[in-house]
Amino acid sequence: MANTSSSARAESKTDAIELLIQDHRKVEKLFKQYEKLVEEEGSYNEREALAATICTELTVHAQVEEEIFYPAARDILDEEDLVDEAVVEHASAKDLIAQLADMSPDDDLYDAKVKVLGELIEHHVEEEEEQMFPKCKKARLDTASLGTQMVERKMELAEELGIGAEATEERE
Repeated sequence: MANTSSSARAESKTDAIELLIQDHRKVEKLFKQYEKLVEEEGSYNEREALAATICTELTVHAQVEEEIFYPAARDILDEEDLVDEAVVEHASAKDLIAQLADMSPDDDLYDAKVKVLGELIEHHVEEEEEQMFPKCKKARLDTASLGTQMVERKMELAEELGIGAEATEERE
């Protein structure tokens, strides 16, 4: 039995869909932490650092999806609309991320923009996990090969951005 659970763990580390879902859970936690900071009137520095972490995580995640996962999904799915909508949602998120990068937490609308970004991502995650991912699995997308490519690309992006690879991976 131990072999089964360790092989399942190993598979989940390189399964593209599992990797994306891990990213989703990580970012959800970060948005909840930000919400709590706002409720508790956390310092500007804390909010700025957490917002920067959220934006970095989303930037890496979106780039990996757009470069590796979405092209593969587009090739295998009959419904291109799902991928098209996901790309448009990414563009909206990137716009908010760029706006936040030019702001500080004491600016008007900063917290509102982080909140709206969180809501946009929540909607995006729901569509991916409830629609796109199941259809990709049903179409037998090669998630193991894609997962390996995604892990490698995330490490490259982490290096390019000057962050540790652990910043883009869920810790166990």
